[in-house]
Amino acid sequence: MKPLLHVLAALSLVIPAFSADKKSIVMIAGTPSHGPAQHEHNAGILLLKKCLEQGVADQVDIKHHLNGEWPSQAELSAADTIVIYADGGPRHPALQEGRLAQLDKEMKRGCGFLTLHYAVEPTIEQGNKEFIDWMGGCFEINWSVNPHWEANFKELPAHPISEGVKPFASNDEWYFFMRFRKGMEGVTPILSDVAPESTMSRPDGHHSGNPAVRESVKNGDKQHVAWACERADGGRGFGFTGGHFHQGWANNEQRKLVLNAILWTAKAKIPADGVASIVTEEDMKANLDPKPGQGLPEKPKKKAQ
Repeated sequence: MKPLLHVLAALSLVIPAFSADKKSIVMIAGTPSHGPAQHEHNAGILLLKKCLEQGVADQVDIKHHLNGEWPSQAELSAADTIVIYADGGPRHPALQEGRLAQLDKEMKRGCGFLTLHYAVEPTIEQGNKEFIDWMGGCFEINWSVNPHWEANFKELPAHPISEGVKPFASNDEWYFFMRFRKGMEGVTPILSDVAPESTMSRPDGHHSGNPAVRESVKNGDKQHVAWACERADGGRGFGFTGGHFHQGWANNEQRKLVLNAILWTAKAKIPADGVASIVTEEDMKANLDPKPGQGLPEKPKKKAQ
């Protein structure tokens, strides 16, 4: 009897410690958007989830929600970080049905917050203040811009998110000139580059240009397209403006940086060489939305009434 008691006692020490070490990550994908292999929120979230489970399965417990489905209150209350990859502006999933207040409650207890691509953009009336509080900055219309350009990230800062990430270049819709906290308080730029003059080829508009950003580009200022934030409540945030093209997730360095960032916002341990993952051509084709021209079976169109 005594040996059995010893075994049970040992298990009681090991099992809770193991489960307590796992970080709860809630990942939210928005509804289908844009053309083939663009804004692939569902496929992107599932791919990043798979990669995290490849590299750090012992550290994470991941819940994912597709097509704009919102997590339960219980999941949000248990989350160590919340990841959103979706369209922004008025359609942003976080701006619907009182969800900002719901998220604010989780942020105040120190939950992490990470947004990808268009999801970095709330509206000025809803979410602007909150997103700046939660992740240090956000896209603001008539200030920030969304041109397509090839950014070359020749240097990365000494930061946990940069662990194992080598300099890389990537052609994407890299938004820049974010509305950051005053004085960049608590904000660390992670990916930065000087934007070429071609990014200012469009006329002024909500997302395309304004005198302030034109002056910044003319002066050759470095533009920050990904950044990390530490909050007074102990929470962490991360904004990443790339991710327009699904193919970008095949870039090992870009993918590793975002995987590292998810762990960092959850306060999980990042491996010394960053999160290791392998992505195949089949992985990149998996879970793509059935859009015209995608080469996949498309959803049947509704008959006109």
